[in-house]
Amino acid sequence: MNKVNWKFDNTYSKLSKSFRELIKPTPVHKPEIIIFNHQLAKDLNLDFSRLNNEELSNIFSGNDLPKETITLAQAYAGHQFGHFTMLGDGRAVLLGEHLDNKKNRYDIQFKGSGRTSFSREGDGRAALAPMLREYLISEAIHALKIPTTRSLAVVKTGEKVVRENLLDGAILTRVASSHIRVGTFQYIAATQNIENLNTLVDYTIQRHYPQLTSSKFKAYDLLNLVIERQCSLVVDWMRVGFIHGVMNTDNMSISGETIDYGPCAFMDHYDPKTVFSSIDKFGRYAFSNQPPITKWNLARFAECIVPLIDKSEDYAIKLATDLIDNFQNIYEDKWLKMMKNKLGLFGEDYKDKKLIIDLLYWMEKNKADYTNTFCNLMDINSNEIYKNNDFINWKKEWKKRSKLNNSTKEKQGKLMKINNPTVIPRNHKVEEALAEADKGNLDKMKKLLAILKKPYDNQNNIEEYQAPAPLSNEKYQTFCGT
Repeated sequence: MNKVNWKFDNTYSKLSKSFRELIKPTPVHKPEIIIFNHQLAKDLNLDFSRLNNEELSNIFSGNDLPKETITLAQAYAGHQFGHFTMLGDGRAVLLGEHLDNKKNRYDIQFKGSGRTSFSREGDGRAALAPMLREYLISEAIHALKIPTTRSLAVVKTGEKVVRENLLDGAILTRVASSHIRVGTFQYIAATQNIENLNTLVDYTIQRHYPQLTSSKFKAYDLLNLVIERQCSLVVDWMRVGFIHGVMNTDNMSISGETIDYGPCAFMDHYDPKTVFSSIDKFGRYAFSNQPPITKWNLARFAECIVPLIDKSEDYAIKLATDLIDNFQNIYEDKWLKMMKNKLGLFGEDYKDKKLIIDLLYWMEKNKADYTNTFCNLMDINSNEIYKNNDFINWKKEWKKRSKLNNSTKEKQGKLMKINNPTVIPRNHKVEEALAEADKGNLDKMKKLLAILKKPYDNQNNIEEYQAPAPLSNEKYQTFCGT
């Protein structure tokens, strides 16, 4: 196993028992490697070239663990659709933390690896299609240059899992800068153990925010930086029309990475109320609700660390509240800058916000495709809808604004190109690829992955991957896959 070049340094396992349960993955009957991320392995300085498929299957099913691992399930809690629950890794096992040759630290985690003490009524297993969805979408989000967990491998277990039907079981190997969540802090805070809470703050700072190591106000400064990072993340989601689908506090990573790809999807025609998740009955996690829900989740994080912000509870609450209340200002500034980048606008103009809102209103009213509208402005996508008089008039105003602040067409085009994807994971193409993969044919998935690796390039012959789904009376829905 050493020939792979694993370099595990398992700091999380050294935390107190309150944080985790030491447990091994449950062996599986007949593992079979389905997809493997060679580029990610290379990025991690891992070399699997001397292993055959059987050896790979045994490693990534948990049947043959690297010697340096200290496997564990992490404890965390979460507000799930607003309701607080004590949770934990009910079907995931952390192998440990791998260090690359630059000493960057990565969690290596199995998802679908069997029951733990946190499983409650679950079987601890996962089905093939949802694991392939996470692989596909997380790699697409990475290519879109948005912080995310990544996927190293998917293995079929050779066993069935019982959901509505009998499905092929699978295990995903997830790579993350860590799995510390808002829910991790909620779990420790709920135990009312201040020593453990201090430990978690220190551990998080050491791992993700080392610039705060010598701070005299660690908890306050940590909250401030987490707000900033989460704000940047959700602005990036809004930039590409991504809808996470289940923004529970246990699905918000303190590192600022996108995590837990359950009922996620991408918006086709622009509608701020877009919801795809089958379990989101009231639109709590709709596209336009993602910023306020991020703020809500951050407020729950702030509540956890209030005892560490200041000895005076009232003063600590005031300090935390002021930071949380400022979220809206930070978000609006970042969002406005992002939208101006999408439109290739430089400098400031008092009409900028109105220009943006007018475009979004036109898109919503005319059911225009979000991604393709910006492509049209870059002269990439042509469609009858863009011959609409209101849109033509809007473009005149946009072109006038574009000439301000020493801008040139070349500079504008360059700015737009790095902010507007020409292709996204279209929901119907994702479903097509997953349906074929479920039957054992990965050709469509591999082709889709190859196209999604270059989302900002003007690729040839990919029109079918750029078109929104054909009109249908059936509402597209995504499912958690648990």
